[in-house]
Amino acid sequence: MEALPGAASEAAPASSGAPRGSGAKKTAGRTAKKVTPAKKASPATKAAAEKVVPVKAVSKKAVSKKAVSKKAVGGARASKKAVAGQGASKSAASGAGAARKAAKKAVSAAPVPPRNESRTALVRRARRINRELAEVYPYAHPELDFENPFQLVVATVLSAQTTDLRVNQTTPALFARYPTPEDLAAADPEEVEEILRPTGFFRAKTKSVIGLSRALRDDFGGEVPGRLEDLVKLPGVGRKTAFVVLGNAFGRPGITVDTHFQRLVRRWQWTAETEPDKIEKAVGELFPKSEWTMLSHHVIFHGRRICHARKPACGACPIAPLCPAYGEGETDPEKARKLLKYEKGGFPGQRLNPPQSYLDAGGRPAPPLGAG
Repeated sequence: MEALPGAASEAAPASSGAPRGSGAKKTAGRTAKKVTPAKKASPATKAAAEKVVPVKAVSKKAVSKKAVSKKAVGGARASKKAVAGQGASKSAASGAGAARKAAKKAVSAAPVPPRNESRTALVRRARRINRELAEVYPYAHPELDFENPFQLVVATVLSAQTTDLRVNQTTPALFARYPTPEDLAAADPEEVEEILRPTGFFRAKTKSVIGLSRALRDDFGGEVPGRLEDLVKLPGVGRKTAFVVLGNAFGRPGITVDTHFQRLVRRWQWTAETEPDKIEKAVGELFPKSEWTMLSHHVIFHGRRICHARKPACGACPIAPLCPAYGEGETDPEKARKLLKYEKGGFPGQRLNPPQSYLDAGGRPAPPLGAG
């Protein structure tokens, strides 16, 4: 292809000199003869060019093939990334879906807190909770060991700022040494302090139990009175202790507002009161008076076994559908079961001598002091 422009440039002067004569014609002839081979050569050039063109075309095709192969490799990698991305997105989507399903289940399982609950609805819900707890704890009882009203009033005074278990482990030695109010009233305070040391605050407690024993001896003929107004006059005896004694030693209804009772009735939104006397009044208005003593046992049992202060076992709670505070504690059933205490968790109870109904329900006696 490059020979054709050269041949054209040489032919141009020949044509311009043609009118001058025969020499010009000869020259033109010569030039034509010279041009003719060039024209004949042009097919060869074309052939050469045609031979070259396929090479270039092949090289272009090769380059294009390489480009295609690179694109194919890149596309394959991109497709792999896309597939991996799709897999990740699918797994993320499936994980998110599982989380949403779990959340929906949790929401569906979680009770709806009462809003604008009427007085009638509150009474019904409170009484239903008590009925449910009565089925869960048919063996509910005072968790202090006692054989008579004197032992109960002394044990209840000693239970302040300690556990019933520790009191039950301590009182056998105390009552073996001082079985009556008269005996304890005449006791040496230092000896009593040594016995009561495991209960904590033993000096103050020694003063209270010796003082109430003297009051019983001097003012009530050595007998524990069966009236609230008389009981609260005894040293160390308040309304809570008085109702424990009245309800469990004399069969007279009373509400025991201890720390467990206060915590649970507020969680259940039975009352917003915080003072024991006001709580007692507010809760007492929700139930017949005849139910007050056992109501106290049911609530306290539940607070000690399931509805704990720091981490309630919501997932194992039998009254969860009725509880506005559901979700404050562990909601997973398996994890919640590990939080259960005493007979609900397979552990010994607090009494060394529990009632037979408790033992029949699978409860176990507490070990004596020093046994573990």
